[in-house]
Amino acid sequence: MISLIGTWMQQVAQSWLVYRLTGSAAALGEITFAGQLPLLLLSPLAGVLADRHNRQHLLLFTQSASLLLAAALALLTFLGWVTVWEVESLAVLLGIVNALDVPARQSFVFEMVGKEDLQNAIALNSSMFNGARLIGPAIAGLLVAAVGEAWCFALNAASFLAVIGGLLLIRVPPRPLKPVAGSLLGQAGAGIAYCYTVMPLRTLLLAVGVASFAGMPYSMLMPVFAEHLPGGNAATVGLLMGANGLGALLGALLLASRKSLAGSAQRIVLADLLFGISLAGFAWSRVTSLSLAMMVLVGFAMMTMIGSANTLIQSMVSEEYRGRVMAVYSMVLFGLSPFGALLAGGLADRFGAPAIVTAGALCCLVSGLALQRVLPALKDQSRQLLALRRDE
Repeated sequence: MISLIGTWMQQVAQSWLVYRLTGSAAALGEITFAGQLPLLLLSPLAGVLADRHNRQHLLLFTQSASLLLAAALALLTFLGWVTVWEVESLAVLLGIVNALDVPARQSFVFEMVGKEDLQNAIALNSSMFNGARLIGPAIAGLLVAAVGEAWCFALNAASFLAVIGGLLLIRVPPRPLKPVAGSLLGQAGAGIAYCYTVMPLRTLLLAVGVASFAGMPYSMLMPVFAEHLPGGNAATVGLLMGANGLGALLGALLLASRKSLAGSAQRIVLADLLFGISLAGFAWSRVTSLSLAMMVLVGFAMMTMIGSANTLIQSMVSEEYRGRVMAVYSMVLFGLSPFGALLAGGLADRFGAPAIVTAGALCCLVSGLALQRVLPALKDQSRQLLALRRDE
């Protein structure tokens, strides 16, 4: 949680730094695109590595690399040498590291807790993630306003020491590593094919992908919305992101209270619809209190949908493909959003941020209605896969 607070601080400070240097929504989209594109291109290969190698060791490497990249950004900013080009270059390198980190980390959750506690473990992990999302942006907004962005980057670098220490303290039984036939690319392709041929996986991943591509760009455009609110500044960005994190935390706590997977598919549909409605409401709000309320609903709906989909996917998937499936999940959740961010940033400069975010909200509503139509088949086939996994 300490490390995640630092990560959210850096995300808010970096967005404000880029917007301060350029005054352009398109530039915000370009930075988001640069940072997350590697997740789309490299995640399938990273999933093979997560299936073939010790996941704990992979995580120690990725967290150490993230520390060094945050320290480099802090140093450049302190010295006054930072430019958009340097921020973008470091964002690409961090994206490469995250492409390896995310599938290993998602798979390692199951390795630590097993089938029985998977739903609660994912919800607990999400609670910490979103608790940090509540705290980090608020701290970042105050720090940026008081002493500048560099201190946020420096504190983020220091925060990685906490997660590295935590990883070194974890003790889990060694996971048997079976010899894998075929090339890295061949195994990556097999993982993608597995996701496509299993109907519940394909359906849930498609819904997550639509939300990522069409809905997620709202967070990248937050400085634009903050500027149009009364007295909007960097602290307002922090408040909006914090409200978003509060809603996501409430969604994670709701999932943590669930005793079983019953109702997961219906919950995903309802959350998808609520996400679209509340996002459209936020897009046109010009009252700070209403914008904050909409951000709480947006965060709650997004977390409920993503957390429920994550749990259901991990519960249905074969252990043989776990790392590769979570890589595809990471690819659609994080890898598609840079294209959405790049497109939304460019269009927002021309048509305005409210219109573009509303268009994304409508896409999410259509996705939710499509999910509702296939809900009976989704429920039936999901039950069959869950029964199969219980017998393994």
